[in-house]
Amino acid sequence: MDVPLWFALLAVGYLGIKLFRPPLWLICVLLLGGYLLADSLLASVIDTAVK
Repeated sequence: MDVPLWFALLAVGYLGIKLFRPPLWLICVLLLGGYLLADSLLASVIDTAVK
């Protein structure tokens, strides 16, 4: 079964917010930090480490 990545991330994010109830500021910091990290020089290092 092939599930699109965006759908899997959406489901995990929804369940994480519903079950763990993190504060809104923490969600915003994690999303912004991930966005900024993906555009940095460390993105290639993280990509090779994950693969």
